[in-house]
Amino acid sequence: MNKTLFMFASSIAVTIAASLLAPNVLQADQSDGRLDFYFIDVEGGASTLIVTPEGESLLIDSGYPDNNGRDRDRILKTVREIAGLDHIDHTAVTHWHRDHYGNHAALTALIDIGTFWDNGIPDALQEDNQFETKIAEYRAATQNASKTLRPGDTLPLKSGKTPLSITIVTSDREVIPNTGEPNPFADRHEARPEDPTDNAASLSFWLKFGDFRYLCCGDLTWNIEAKLMTPNNPIGKVDLFMVTHHGLPTSNNPVLVHAIDPIVAVMCNGPKKGGHENSIKTLQTVESLKALYQLHHNVALDPSQQTPAEFIANQEATADCQGVLVKASVAPDGESYTVQIGADGQPTTYQTR
Repeated sequence: MNKTLFMFASSIAVTIAASLLAPNVLQADQSDGRLDFYFIDVEGGASTLIVTPEGESLLIDSGYPDNNGRDRDRILKTVREIAGLDHIDHTAVTHWHRDHYGNHAALTALIDIGTFWDNGIPDALQEDNQFETKIAEYRAATQNASKTLRPGDTLPLKSGKTPLSITIVTSDREVIPNTGEPNPFADRHEARPEDPTDNAASLSFWLKFGDFRYLCCGDLTWNIEAKLMTPNNPIGKVDLFMVTHHGLPTSNNPVLVHAIDPIVAVMCNGPKKGGHENSIKTLQTVESLKALYQLHHNVALDPSQQTPAEFIANQEATADCQGVLVKASVAPDGESYTVQIGADGQPTTYQTR
């Protein structure tokens, strides 16, 4: 860890220890005008619930199926008990791997869901010879009415006093036009062999709320990250970044990570999946990074090779894991945001750019 990030992490630890008695509220309350993100622990899959100031909800990805309903139940607990919702307005699938769409069908049997969004359903996946059978459940759940998102599309969300929008910047290996300022990190791209998997076709979500910026790229891989970000940077810098592809090194190309220059990053890894040393090193050299949160301690890495323990939501192996989430909450004017670990965690405040 670089010296600056280490010193910042240490100071935050002191702040947390000194303020344990301060009140904190995790329950969503749309009357407060905040924009909330819940990064749900699905053991190395992905599932993020976004709740807008207008009370609309968007669930991006839904973790693994099976495991006695573990991920499904963690999602439902977050939606109902933590966010205080009785339905989900929108769900999205970034791409067609089971750790991302595994519970969409199961959720529809237990909670009302409005609109389904995805990157377009392919006829087959070369990496999954059972895809035709698996996707039938999703088709049935959506009644074959899911909507395909393309680069440049925006989700139809209500926008209040502080403007809110979510724009799709990648889909099905295509990207938004490469406009904007020249990317000073463009020359860091070293092309890799083409990725034929559906990871490269991932949807990427670019959220704007006032001056606040957030980016989630699903499992987007190396060359498409570069396609989006070279020679120009059409996104600019962001405040909050969901680390791509669980922190695997087939993604998180420095040409993207350094260009967006996040202040806070959240890595949705598992104890044995993602959280790779190379990706962590890339993040730790980001100029503006103040904190990296991990959903899990990576059991394969020494503690010195990952973020400090106070920024890791789950330290246990899968068998004993409590599924603690990470929450981010943006102020009504979009000028600041907090990040905390779990329902009882102490929020740390960060200023929007």
